[in-house]
Amino acid sequence: MEEATRERYEEKLRKARRQLKRQVRTAQSEGFMTGAAAMLRPGDVVVDCGANVGDVTEVLSATGATVHCFEPDPYAFSLLERRFGAAENVILHNKAAGVAAGSIGLMRAATFGEDPEKKTVMSTTLPGGRGISADAGDAIEVGMIDFPAFLEGLIAEHGDIALLKMDIEGAELDILEEMDARDLFAPIRVTLVETHERKFPDLRDRFRALKSRMAERYAPTKVNLDWI
Repeated sequence: MEEATRERYEEKLRKARRQLKRQVRTAQSEGFMTGAAAMLRPGDVVVDCGANVGDVTEVLSATGATVHCFEPDPYAFSLLERRFGAAENVILHNKAAGVAAGSIGLMRAATFGEDPEKKTVMSTTLPGGRGISADAGDAIEVGMIDFPAFLEGLIAEHGDIALLKMDIEGAELDILEEMDARDLFAPIRVTLVETHERKFPDLRDRFRALKSRMAERYAPTKVNLDWI
């Protein structure tokens, strides 16, 4: 009985430590975003890749910078349109980000129907993720843009990109590797990415290698692949 009680206590302690670690990391990431946004000015160009319902877009657009928002999920995009459709400095793209233009299947959380607004954050174009519906028939066909090429176009037009935020549920890995190959991090002042190696264990080695390369080349204040 005492052994079982101790194990329950230790599990509660481990859970509390994990929660505290997540809370600290979230607070640090929010602080980083606040600091980066404070450096933005009207005329700057920023990209919110994986805008979801627009919480980060709201912070970025309030600076007066021009914000390009990418969100493939039609449900989330409808909420984006409701919030920012009339904003002159927000450009909405109902597209998935990839390394080639075309179309792709978008998969949602297996529990999407229980709370669409909350669960839409899990929508992904990368199959096999934890918590994602395994039924291929549930996928929604969405348009996809060649995202590295889009970034190159913005850089050619404006000289640089002030900030890139990316949170696209695992699909970021191919894009980041291609951005690295094309040397696209240099002309972006700040890159903030939430990576999803926990959601896709088979990709962990590639994520680890990418993060190692980025850490050798750039300060975390310029390229942060551990945002949130």
